[in-house]
Amino acid sequence: MVNKTKIYKIYGFIIKAAIILLAFWFIYRRLFVKENLEDTLLSFENNFYKLSFIKSLSFVIFLMVINWSLETIKWQYLIRKIEKVTFFKALVAVLSGVTVSIFTPNRIGEYAGRVFVLEKADRWEAVLITMLGSISQLLITTIAGAVGFIFFAYEYFNLKDNSQYYLYGLVMIILILIVALLFLFFNVSFLTSFINKLPGKLKKARVYGRIFSMYSKYELLNVLLLSFIRFMVFISQFYLLLKLFGVTIPYSESLCLISLIYLVMAAIPTIALTELGVRGSVSLYFIDLYFTNHNNDIAILSATTMVWIINLVLPALIGAIFVFKLKFFRKN
Repeated sequence: MVNKTKIYKIYGFIIKAAIILLAFWFIYRRLFVKENLEDTLLSFENNFYKLSFIKSLSFVIFLMVINWSLETIKWQYLIRKIEKVTFFKALVAVLSGVTVSIFTPNRIGEYAGRVFVLEKADRWEAVLITMLGSISQLLITTIAGAVGFIFFAYEYFNLKDNSQYYLYGLVMIILILIVALLFLFFNVSFLTSFINKLPGKLKKARVYGRIFSMYSKYELLNVLLLSFIRFMVFISQFYLLLKLFGVTIPYSESLCLISLIYLVMAAIPTIALTELGVRGSVSLYFIDLYFTNHNNDIAILSATTMVWIINLVLPALIGAIFVFKLKFFRKN
């Protein structure tokens, strides 16, 4: 028994060390090898000694703390159905998840990083609960992006004759889509009934079906509100960094364009580390539509890069500290 415990400890240490090494290696490769950050660093250096720049950048970093604190509260709120955890323990889970997700496709490693903090709860149930939280965030991103697309179409598409009818049709389609998505989210319990009807060979799946009927509509609404506040934090960070690097754009326009950027980003399969190049391309495409020239390209890329570093790289580096708190093997 002692030998088995020692073996588990050794395996656990190897896995944790591998996660940290992979995270640091991928971050290093992306920042210092694959991406040309000279323009971003030059823009940063030119403004670094300005007090207003430091204050604004500090506020954006503070918003990052708010962002991940909100995600921690949301996950703690959801996971309490199967295990009660403190805010600190939930924060360890969330940040560890960011570290694991940094080198996995579509950040799926985030689920694994979180559930290994739990002491007794079933880990597959915890994964499904974590997915429910991710779905709520994706739902807000989709709704905001769809609404942004309405204003985008009105402003930038040449609809020609009878354009108002095309626009009205677009609005109706998007409204129906939003209502349908909200209806499905608030009635997610239907999945429990669906899973319970699966054939005998899939009996094990039925055990986990209960997860989808554990939350009331009121609880799901709270989760959705937390996701919405997080989304507004994303928007504010991007907008502030654009201003910081000299891209002048009205806040109302930024709401539309940044919402679309996040929607497109959510739809594109990526590894978290390759997001930087994708984010840059998507951001340039949409934000450049607002300007008649391309003098802002470097500033837009700089803002996009800083959003990525502040919101993902910094939390991943902090999360590396907590990876050693993960428990991959249980005693019982």
